[in-house]
Amino acid sequence: MDIDPILKALSAALHGEGPAVEIVTDADGRPSAVPVETGVEDAAVVVRTSGSTGTPKATVLTIDALAASSVGTAITLRAEGQWLLALPLQYVAGVQVLVRSLYAGTRPWAMDLSNGFTPEAFTAAAQELTDKVRFTSLVPTQLQRLLDSPAPETLAALRRFNAILLGGAPASAELLATAHSEGLKVVTTYGSAETCGGCVYDGEPLDGVEVRIGTGELEGRILLGGETVAAGYLDAPQPSNAAFFEEDGVRWYVTGDLGELSDDGKLTVLGRADDVIITGGVKASAAYIQSKLEELDGVTAAFVAGVPSREWGQAVAAYVAMEDPTLAGIKGFTGRRESALGVLSPKTVLVEKKLLMLPNGKPDRLAMTEQLNRLHQGQ
Repeated sequence: MDIDPILKALSAALHGEGPAVEIVTDADGRPSAVPVETGVEDAAVVVRTSGSTGTPKATVLTIDALAASSVGTAITLRAEGQWLLALPLQYVAGVQVLVRSLYAGTRPWAMDLSNGFTPEAFTAAAQELTDKVRFTSLVPTQLQRLLDSPAPETLAALRRFNAILLGGAPASAELLATAHSEGLKVVTTYGSAETCGGCVYDGEPLDGVEVRIGTGELEGRILLGGETVAAGYLDAPQPSNAAFFEEDGVRWYVTGDLGELSDDGKLTVLGRADDVIITGGVKASAAYIQSKLEELDGVTAAFVAGVPSREWGQAVAAYVAMEDPTLAGIKGFTGRRESALGVLSPKTVLVEKKLLMLPNGKPDRLAMTEQLNRLHQGQ
């Protein structure tokens, strides 16, 4: 993939010598940088939210916000180096690989994603890196595939990275434990397009970033503030832009997630604010049920949602990825899930080999919820 034209356009935008750009892909998946008129002073990049929970919104990121994010990352990782691009460029995590490279003055290497993400393509790209200090950004699904690869050169390539930023979706404790046991320097990140991507590393905010937990109408919500917060959404109605507010000179973004802060200020993400399912008068956390399902033998991943139900108000439904999605495998799983969850056991379950995913590696929540709803209504 030729990223030179994109790097040139991004560099001009970051230096205020060119228009803000958005990276888009054509029908064949080839990315290009197109100029965007934002009406925002010092706008540099427009990135779309993933759309995993609704219609994607065009987020406007300024030069100062991207610079603060890049500097904060370098300070936290204690180095600048060469980056391997393993994520789609139209989303913020992919854009940030190029932005950090431009600020560091290093040459990023883009892996071949024409046939999707594979351990072989990742390993080949990692072997092209020449800098002694190396970084990459991955989503949990990608890291799991790499760790599952039997090729010893894949694990060797992973071990050579000074840090592997892991974000985009929650990483299971099992995945993190396996990665650390293999000697990988994994750093979990939390953030979104609205905060220039990850702005909380291993529970700690980057320099220039503030974290607090909302109260009142925003009870329990994670609020992210400081220098990396976006200017807002492009051409969005006012209710959408209400996700941002100013207070005492600090710009804040209201996330869709619930969290808690420890006494020393470390953030724990508890799940989405909209993942509470009220079924038969009982409040259940979709994230909790998902975690219990993923602990069961044979389950590789799970997604849980509430679907409309005449009997229950909402019924717990689960889209489950299993190593053995055959009738025998599903029969054994049914007994295990009821034993583990009791009354919270999903009423509707769809078992497949893999979860449905978006191009950026996040679970396609809308598509899976729609399938679960159709399945439940047909029962």
